[in-house]
Amino acid sequence: MKNVLVIGSTCVDVILRVDHLPRTEENIHPESQRFAIGGCAYNVANILGRAGANMTFVTPVGRKGVFGPFVREALKDQGFATMIDLPEEQNGCCYCFVEKNGERTFASVHGAEYTFDPAWMAPYEGKSFDYGYVCGLEVEERTGEKLVSWLETADIGTLFYAPGPRGVRVRKELTDRLYALHPVLHINSSEAKALSGCDDLDDALRELNRRTDNTVIATMGADGVRCLENGALYTVAGKKADLVVDTIGAGDSHAGATLLGLCRGMPLEISLAMANGVSAAVVQTSGATLSDEDFARVIPAL
Repeated sequence: MKNVLVIGSTCVDVILRVDHLPRTEENIHPESQRFAIGGCAYNVANILGRAGANMTFVTPVGRKGVFGPFVREALKDQGFATMIDLPEEQNGCCYCFVEKNGERTFASVHGAEYTFDPAWMAPYEGKSFDYGYVCGLEVEERTGEKLVSWLETADIGTLFYAPGPRGVRVRKELTDRLYALHPVLHINSSEAKALSGCDDLDDALRELNRRTDNTVIATMGADGVRCLENGALYTVAGKKADLVVDTIGAGDSHAGATLLGLCRGMPLEISLAMANGVSAAVVQTSGATLSDEDFARVIPAL
């Protein structure tokens, strides 16, 4: 099996279920609140790790504050031994407002989990990786230039880059440097249009492919995935969800499942079909983490 390096955040999702998003001066009462483990990179690593992939996960965790200890214990329980311990830092969290229709709105307080120090990568000096994954949130942060500089020297066969909805806020210089590494872009249709400046999705994929000279994957929710690979555009049909509980982590889990398929030697189109099933299962559960039963149903065992 091929190996993959995942760099990025693990945080606490504070999930607030509300009837609707509050208006200015409105006083609402959430139906419920709970803590759940999350973070873009964690959601990717969780899929890969639970499926037994040959995966290295580098994630910084602060000891101080309310959220760091929660994250640390959760990662230990799940066997992630490569977390970066930052005793003088604290983790932030992501407030996830989930409306009746399952759509989520995020308000993120960033902490240690979104930082990067190239010194953390010393244990992997001289090691090569078939695939790598990074998220735009880390690139946008104050240490983003250090992360991009490290990626420019790393021995990674194919980099997956997930700019996310804030990808347009990443400094153009850093975006251009990332594109020069010829990453596979994993985005949704709205992000594709925003990043490319094109109103039509296929035009957006062609423009982003021109910039990266590599595959562009755009998720379309229940409609599946539109992909531009080796000059060809194609659609992989989605899996219908019986009930949308929330959409937290659906895109991240899709990226993780896509990488899992590729690490197992599956063609990209087949990997995307598996990933569509994973994301459909994720939207039918609260938070981003599937139950063992659901995970076994959507991820075939080796």
